[in-house]
Amino acid sequence: MSGISRASLFLCLLAVITGSSAAVAELPLVFSDDFEHGMDHWQTTDPDPAKSVWEVIETRGPADKLTKVLRVTGPSSYEPPVRSPLSIALVKDVVVRDFDMTVELQNTRPDAGPHRDLCLFWGYQDPSHFYYVHLGAKSDPNACQIFIVNDKPRTPITTKTATGTPWKNGWHNVKVVRRVADGAMEVYFDDMDQPLMAAEDKTFTWGQVGLGTFDDNGNFDDFELRGELAKKPAKVE
Repeated sequence: MSGISRASLFLCLLAVITGSSAAVAELPLVFSDDFEHGMDHWQTTDPDPAKSVWEVIETRGPADKLTKVLRVTGPSSYEPPVRSPLSIALVKDVVVRDFDMTVELQNTRPDAGPHRDLCLFWGYQDPSHFYYVHLGAKSDPNACQIFIVNDKPRTPITTKTATGTPWKNGWHNVKVVRRVADGAMEVYFDDMDQPLMAAEDKTFTWGQVGLGTFDDNGNFDDFELRGELAKKPAKVE
């Protein structure tokens, strides 16, 4: 929806009903990581851990001070079953339904052109079933979109599109909001009042969340996940 975001509109309406400007409590914190102690809480798509494109390094972080961050150094040798991003790091053993996911991120490949990107993932059920946002520098059918991967190559489902992600070489604050009841998804980039992109889809109502890229370099820090914990349904034989 244009203008005020879905999440903001909901807050405003509930505030009118209850007479409170803080009517909606935050979702509970279920996981956070500043990467000061490594990346043991993350699982990646690298088929050979000895050749992983993921590492924790020390660099100047969002506060312009030396800190530990999670770094991806480019495309891994992972071959997904259908066309989708190559470098993915998922939070281990945490499955959510509704959630708010925030992270500080930095793309470190300014020469990447219109597909300069980093990605965020959610609803991840297996390598062929998940959602992600491609934060591409320019929008086209394969970049700067919200995608679904559903047993076939990624397909854009964006309803509120952007002309591109306003990358600069420094750090950016990004937030993904997901509400499964109406399928709402919103992606915020620096501006936490207006989403950069939005989509609606109810295909996947639970899953893991994660970070990554199609084939670029970048850093991540100060990851926080607030949400409603869920369990993976038992498989039907």
